Amino acid sequence: MSRSAIERLYDRLFDEKPGRRSCEDLTDQACQVTPRNFFAEIGALTLTKLGDAIASPKTVLAWMLATLGAPVAIIGWLVPVRESLSMLPQIVLAGWVQRFAVRKWIWVGGGIVQAGALLGMAAAAWTLRGLAAGVVVLGCLIVFSLARAFCSISIKDVQGKTIAKRRRGRVTGWSAAVAGGLTMAGSAILIGPMKNETDAAPFGWILLLAAGLFLSAVLVFALVREFDGETKRDAAGVGQSLKSARENLRLLGREKSFRRFVIARALFLVSALSAPYYVVMARDSGGEADAVSGLGALGWFVLAGGIADMLSSPVWGRFADRSSRRVMMTAAGLASVLGIGMWAMALFAEELVQSSWIFVGAYFFLSIAHAGVRAGRKTYVVDMATGNRRTDFVSVSNTVIGFILILTGLLTPVAEKFGAAWMILLLSIAGLVGVAMAVGLPEVEEEGEENS
Repeated sequence: MSRSAIERLYDRLFDEKPGRRSCEDLTDQACQVTPRNFFAEIGALTLTKLGDAIASPKTVLAWMLATLGAPVAIIGWLVPVRESLSMLPQIVLAGWVQRFAVRKWIWVGGGIVQAGALLGMAAAAWTLRGLAAGVVVLGCLIVFSLARAFCSISIKDVQGKTIAKRRRGRVTGWSAAVAGGLTMAGSAILIGPMKNETDAAPFGWILLLAAGLFLSAVLVFALVREFDGETKRDAAGVGQSLKSARENLRLLGREKSFRRFVIARALFLVSALSAPYYVVMARDSGGEADAVSGLGALGWFVLAGGIADMLSSPVWGRFADRSSRRVMMTAAGLASVLGIGMWAMALFAEELVQSSWIFVGAYFFLSIAHAGVRAGRKTYVVDMATGNRRTDFVSVSNTVIGFILILTGLLTPVAEKFGAAWMILLLSIAGLVGVAMAVGLPEVEEEGEENS
């Protein structure tokens, strides 16, 4: 497709006319290449989201390590490590990232390292067993997550400089939708030909495919045209980065709206942290064996998540471009109400949760809610600030969330003692408190909104 064709498609999608595009928050140079950047970023994010889906610690890696005979203690740390280490370092990295006028190459470098980590996991699936396999996979996941920290903090800046307001939510939404559709196709293999597979070798090929997707994403993202932006040249050394980190943490005290956003976002973790407990309840339900054993179980949950992303992400993305605050509230509210309903059924209507299909359906709606929370909070933090201020906001919020995720990993024994249903209830109540907190957030998509 030629560049002129890309421009025509972009203008048709947003009902705009050449030379008069909406480029709020962008420079004139960036405005001219917005169509190219818009589709390049959608393509790259689609590839990484698909790679994430088929190498998910919640499902694929956990299943793989269980098959390889790795200790349960290592399997239990997969999700906390994956989520927290991609966030915790960002407050220190922010100062270093701010030295660069062009930051897309940071994302490119992080993508290459993530692909290498996935190749290491694939090698472990083919050659190792037991504790050795668990240690190597967890080590590779640590490298993967730290590389993701660089990508996470840089992508927000790149999008803020290359995609106009009221367009950014659709980048996230459409890429998640396409990735969800492709994930559905992949789940058909697990449900069909590989349904009763018990060997670990297929996981190696799955991870090899994921590595290829990340490398392809790097090539696509390199096409993004990013112009020089605001920098902080004095943020060179580690000492200076740590000093900047301490200063940035003070943003939580100075910036009322930002502080409220971070607290609400932490409470909105209900949509992410509840997911494994739905799977646990399905396994304990005594339902149909075809849906809760072997790779067939993995396939049904992957399929549910893929359908949810494909159907809901574009809607959430479009909604987020109008009001990312309302998207977060609506999606977190859905996850919370769903969780309370599942807890009530588990305790007071046990006959309703004897079929594993109930949990597959619940996981579908939870995935819809999670897609909304993700689209809303990503769009909100990008739209609420500009320049290096955006980098500061992203790094502080992600670091705080990473710390909270580490703490949730320490709560695993509590969940084991009281049961999955009670953990879902606790997370759901937290989600409702988050909705109440978000009521007081400003509407950052409104023109002329001041967010300080």
